[in-house]
Amino acid sequence: MGATHGVEITGPLHDRFDEILTDEALALVAELHRTFEGRRQELLSARRTREEQIAAGADLDFLPETEHIREDDSWQVAPPAPGITDRRVEITGPTDRKMTVNALNSGAKVWLADFEDANTPLWENMIGGQLNLRDALDRQIDFTSPQGKTYALKEDGELATVVVRPRGWHLDEKHILVDGRRTSGGIVDFALYLFHSARRQIAKGKGPYFYLPKMQSHLEARLWNDIFVLAQERLGIPRGTIRATCLIETIPAAFEMEEILYELREHSAGLNAGRWDYLFSIIKTHRTRGRRFLLPERNAVTMTAPFMRAYTELLVKTCHKRGAHAIGGMAAFIPSRRDAEVNEVAFAKVREDKSRESGDGFDGSWVAHPDLVPVAMEVFDGVLGERPHQIDKQRPEVEATAADLLSVDRTPGGVTLAGLSGNINVALQYLAAWMGGNGAVAIHNLMEDAATAEISRSQIWQWLHNDVTLDGGEKVTAELVRQLIDEELAAIRGSLGEAYDESLYQQAKELFSEVALADEYVDFLTLPAYERMP
Repeated sequence: MGATHGVEITGPLHDRFDEILTDEALALVAELHRTFEGRRQELLSARRTREEQIAAGADLDFLPETEHIREDDSWQVAPPAPGITDRRVEITGPTDRKMTVNALNSGAKVWLADFEDANTPLWENMIGGQLNLRDALDRQIDFTSPQGKTYALKEDGELATVVVRPRGWHLDEKHILVDGRRTSGGIVDFALYLFHSARRQIAKGKGPYFYLPKMQSHLEARLWNDIFVLAQERLGIPRGTIRATCLIETIPAAFEMEEILYELREHSAGLNAGRWDYLFSIIKTHRTRGRRFLLPERNAVTMTAPFMRAYTELLVKTCHKRGAHAIGGMAAFIPSRRDAEVNEVAFAKVREDKSRESGDGFDGSWVAHPDLVPVAMEVFDGVLGERPHQIDKQRPEVEATAADLLSVDRTPGGVTLAGLSGNINVALQYLAAWMGGNGAVAIHNLMEDAATAEISRSQIWQWLHNDVTLDGGEKVTAELVRQLIDEELAAIRGSLGEAYDESLYQQAKELFSEVALADEYVDFLTLPAYERMP
């Protein structure tokens, strides 16, 4: 029986796809699927059970059964790995060819090569992205755009280190079936990159590094660790070569930070404060718990809100206690090369954000645009100097309790008609781009990804189901939301003119209405969106 017996590719085999979808690479996908798919499904079921308990009135808390791990001061994660010792500025973005060259050349220390929230999981994007990463490591990615602009890599020593973000546990890959069942999108992304690019990274003095998204428990981290162990064994790569940074972007994971580091300790590269998805998770997890968990409109929630301060300070303290990097959140502002005022505002906001993070002890942070790399770099240089990180900055004074992490009702701000309309406008624009194959979208001078649309639709769902009245006196109703959807679509149509794609915006309208207005809440809007894709 062949190694790829039972593996079926249902997506089209475009040019060079056979270079990625080799028998040997698919055999690794198949083995990981057959070994671990049962556990993945059990953990997804455990998520649903936990949400039901919270909906019934149980508050999240630190786990009593893992207290011994938190109380044991003796354990540390592995020391920082080559290429990710200094992470003071990281740039994020999808793995299309242009972004690959620009991100690697950006001057950032790390490029988060994204197969998740800044990407649309079109089959062409997923396999094409693997080709682009391999070509970049082989220095075969130089190209000229249709407009005549040439893109070429700098010398290897000047390039950012590639760190791949595979899809989360909840996402399937419908174009690769094993024994007739869909595979895990995350396992596919991980296995294909590891198989084709790990040795290339090792040859450059670095290694195969990953960002792990949307985990909700240390048991989900344990699953990743077991996958790492088996995959390294199969490929003959020394155990511990893989390193992974976990995004703490769900509220349940915030209560298990130490346990997540512990589970991955020989493969751990630290934690990241994934703040936009964190807001989405807070809304989603507590959507039926009444006004205690009602947040003001999206733009009113800042990183200085008490519950956000508790989360980020606890993350830094936890990481540094265990010898791990703490990486800050996304600066989503988009500078303008044509509008000096927009530029000035963007730079000022980024400088303020990164000054707070570096002062809190973060070892690095994210930006979404190459023009922001020098701004963030200047701030972190001012704190770090020649040091690669500030792991030695311990935060023993930080005492973040469960009540602190859940103090959503202490967030100042309200809900306005403009805020409601803004949620709808941004979500419609993002979803139209997403359905068209683009997952990182510049909207109103911000780089938005899937978390934006998730926050927008989840807030509206929550406001509808908690009888929220806007600051102007209007009650949030389904009728009002439908009216505003039509008004925002008309405004977008007017601003885009001939560039308005009727088909994509109709799909965006239908999808947004489904996930914002339906009585039954959809866990992730990317699930029904993916089913609408070829």
